[in-house]
Amino acid sequence: MSEKKKIIDSRADSDGNIIQVKFEGNINFTDIERAIEMADNDKISNAHVVRRKGKKPFLRTNPNSSIKDNLDNMAGDD
Repeated sequence: MSEKKKIIDSRADSDGNIIQVKFEGNINFTDIERAIEMADNDKISNAHVVRRKGKKPFLRTNPNSSIKDNLDNMAGDD
């Protein structure tokens, strides 16, 4: 069984939508669509997919006591 990846950074578009994430140990960012597939297949340790009726699925970091590791906050670090 392969080890799960951890998201350590993200990028947002001009509307604030997360479009890419970076995994620990990677140099390049991964498109959000691929990351959603990975999360659906339980390959990400710190995020899950949220689905709401009538909207595109999106990633959300798993709940904890820190806001620093939220995808929106990671995208604002640049």
